[in-house]
Amino acid sequence: MAAMKWAWGGALVWALVGVAGASDVPPVAAKHPRDVTVHGDRRIDDYFWLRERNNPAVMAHLQAEAAYTARWFAPLQPLTQQLREEMAARVPPAELSEPVRQGAWWYSTRIAPGQQYPVHVRQAAVGPQRTLDPAAPAQVLLDLNQLAEGRKYLKVAEPRVSPDAQFMAFGIDETGARDVALSVRDLARGVNLAWSAPKTDGQVAWAADSRTLFFVTTDAAKRSHRLWRQRVDVAGSRAVLVFEERDPLFNLQLGQTNDGRYLVLNSVAKDRNELRLLSSDRPHGPWQRLLPRQPGLELQVEHQDGRLYLLSTDRGPQFRLLRLPAQPLPRQRADLARAEELVAHRDDTLLEGMTLFRSHLALQVRAGGSVGQRLIPLAGGPARDVDFGHGGNFTATAGTAAFPEHPWLNREAEAQHLRVLLQSQVQPAATVDVDLATGQVTVRRALEVPGYDASRYATERLWATAGDGTRVPVSLVYAKALRRSAPQPLLLKGYGAYGAPSDPRFSRVELSLLDRGVVIAIAHVRGGGDLGRPWYQAGKLDRKMNSFTDFVAVAEHLVATGWTRPEQLAATGGSAGGLLMGAVVNLRRDLFRAVVAEVPFVDVINTMLDESLPLTTEEFIEWGNPKKPREYRWMRAYSPYDNLRRGDYPAIMTTTGLNDSQVPYWEPAKYVAKLRTLKTDTRPLLFDINLDVGHGGASGRFDALEAEAKIAAFLLTELGVVSRPQ
Repeated sequence: MAAMKWAWGGALVWALVGVAGASDVPPVAAKHPRDVTVHGDRRIDDYFWLRERNNPAVMAHLQAEAAYTARWFAPLQPLTQQLREEMAARVPPAELSEPVRQGAWWYSTRIAPGQQYPVHVRQAAVGPQRTLDPAAPAQVLLDLNQLAEGRKYLKVAEPRVSPDAQFMAFGIDETGARDVALSVRDLARGVNLAWSAPKTDGQVAWAADSRTLFFVTTDAAKRSHRLWRQRVDVAGSRAVLVFEERDPLFNLQLGQTNDGRYLVLNSVAKDRNELRLLSSDRPHGPWQRLLPRQPGLELQVEHQDGRLYLLSTDRGPQFRLLRLPAQPLPRQRADLARAEELVAHRDDTLLEGMTLFRSHLALQVRAGGSVGQRLIPLAGGPARDVDFGHGGNFTATAGTAAFPEHPWLNREAEAQHLRVLLQSQVQPAATVDVDLATGQVTVRRALEVPGYDASRYATERLWATAGDGTRVPVSLVYAKALRRSAPQPLLLKGYGAYGAPSDPRFSRVELSLLDRGVVIAIAHVRGGGDLGRPWYQAGKLDRKMNSFTDFVAVAEHLVATGWTRPEQLAATGGSAGGLLMGAVVNLRRDLFRAVVAEVPFVDVINTMLDESLPLTTEEFIEWGNPKKPREYRWMRAYSPYDNLRRGDYPAIMTTTGLNDSQVPYWEPAKYVAKLRTLKTDTRPLLFDINLDVGHGGASGRFDALEAEAKIAAFLLTELGVVSRPQ
């Protein structure tokens, strides 16, 4: 193997000269002071007006920022184009998902060469065992490429086929603003029914009659709050409101048990939920509530052979597994006393989810910072932890049946295997089947990455120590040819919110950094779910500051142990991870050379004061309610926008989409406008706004690479890495 060559330091001069010559003067937003005093704390917000989307002056400013960013990147066009071509070359011309059986059909998606979007197809099962004949003709159900014609953005909610395989419900978001229009397609005729429903969240569930469809709509703040019932085969029939969630802390989730016996309605908040069940063969029957909602009590439900299986936090935040008769349904917390405990609560192990089959229950288990699968025979006998053969630094996820992370993985209660998505920072995602009886793992399909050689890369797990003595895990990946004897350019990633873990996952686009000698690290800070629920609870509300100080501690550890230096250290995070970036920069501006904050939540107090905005009320449990003086002080201490100060800052790139309904465009717009008046250095401050997308960015598989290439070009330039990959 040829030695890898990297350069930084003085080699950066050529790039900076080119950039400086073309960037000219950045836009300066007008100041319109607004007094936003709360609880006697006087704050003057000069840029509150930037949220006026229909104000021509606002659009002019956003377009000026976009033009400035384009001019800054112009000299980097050769590098950006090279990066995009590298990233595109790692995407195979054609892609095919592993087929999944549902009833008498096998379903899959296919992407043909040159296409941006998948095509949903199915093939008829063959013989009494209902096996798949790969050569069997495929029926096209939904071609997203056709739907995308004439649209600048397209996202399709996971299609759901009726039990009799005649109809398919699907939803389309054309802007990225999470306004999903539902349609139902007659699969035999290949045409959509006349019925449709705008302004939904895309969630649907079929009753057993294959004619009754349940769906969820949202309010003005994008909160999923109403459940409807619709007869799709009766022309002119009107949807019937079945349930309305009136508590602004809660959203509705809609699913069904894996055996299809019950539909499941989940009223869920950040630290509690309430479940309702409906017999799928009685679509007009009553939705029966299990236990009443109460703070700290969370439940997940499954059903098999007349018995309910519950994951419950009634004995602790990490869940325990219970089994009890489905009738009568447990109505009060005390009813759980009659349940059989299959797996007890443990402080060091999170029972994250379950998938139920006729013979076994599969538990998704998180312990020691890794997530795996445990198989439990329903007839009795010892449980088995699946050995995936990759040590501990991997991710093996199956989701849950009622509310699946990967809804296409496990659809058949009669299956003899558990389907899992397995990956690590060096192993591309692979669809694997785990034999329920033996635990044997069989790889069905691996993500194809042309030209990729996993043996050239290595991963490590480190532990940094936070200021309060807490040990914080760090996942690293790097090219083996790296010169470990000297500090290296390093990109540190983080998120740390909502209990969402930052699990090690493979990234095609990050190979362009790794191949140029950049080390990539994940800081598994408190506030995420990386080490279970207590880890999450230690980084929210009044303890949110732990997320930020953990990230700083990880960065300091990587510098102290010789992995990198501040002038070679970059950081990145998106959404709530963008909040992490903003807070960390305010804490330690000297520690980072460059920062990328994607769709960043940086105007914390103003957003949380406005209950008309999406997510605000339901996230009081995550951040606090600033209308309460004590909780206001929590947020005031770290809100990035409110804690900007005069001085030198790292090079900063922020991104957003004009249609973002989760973190509105004006948050990074205000942040950048204010910071421009305070920063005393000459490093770049960029605001990259896409006027056609929402929170998730571009939707096509190649379109999305444009933004990734720009971010990589920014990071490589600021870190001084100008080599070609080897």
